[in-house]
Amino acid sequence: MEKKLPLALALAQKHGAGEPAWARPWRWAKTAFFLVAMLASLLLVCAPPLLVVLLDLALPPMLLSAHLHAGADLPHRSFLPAVLDQARAFEFRSSLVDLPAVSAARALLILCAYTVCGGGGGAYLWVVAASAAASVSYVLAKAAAVLPRGATPQGKGAAGPEPMLLLSLSLAAAHIAVAYRTSCRERRRLLVYRIDVEAVRLKGGHQTPKGLKQCSV
Repeated sequence: MEKKLPLALALAQKHGAGEPAWARPWRWAKTAFFLVAMLASLLLVCAPPLLVVLLDLALPPMLLSAHLHAGADLPHRSFLPAVLDQARAFEFRSSLVDLPAVSAARALLILCAYTVCGGGGGAYLWVVAASAAASVSYVLAKAAAVLPRGATPQGKGAAGPEPMLLLSLSLAAAHIAVAYRTSCRERRRLLVYRIDVEAVRLKGGHQTPKGLKQCSV
């Protein structure tokens, strides 16, 4: 038995030394993909508002980066210097750097409301509706100013502003839909809790709980 153990270790080392160079990075990539997919599914099931907030924080800067690097004048520049240059020379009719800023402000405000309101409730829904309406109004004003001119300051090779405008509007609608669903789920949870409490209080009696009357109505 003791002679078989070193032989097995030697075979394992020999097999590991002969594996391709891309095998280990491929395993790392599969592990990272599995972790990201598991985290996304967990957020989608347990906390959809947090998933939409993360998308609102991540997708607009990524799209802006692709928009900047698609221009003929910025093929080899990094993202941060290009954004700083646009911020210094900001013009409402041509610059697009304000769209990720609006999305980030909306996402952070909704995240604060979600945290303060305990993951739902009427106040959270009102904050989401107000922030989404304000951001949609700004994006529509931006579209009215940018689209007639078709201004793309990054050069002729750059993509138009339509994808960023549509993404911001879509994320605002996603915030409202998820907030409404979360608020309804919280309302149902509170109603069930109220029915349970009143059922315990009236245990042994013949009265109908008030929460049950409200449900029947």
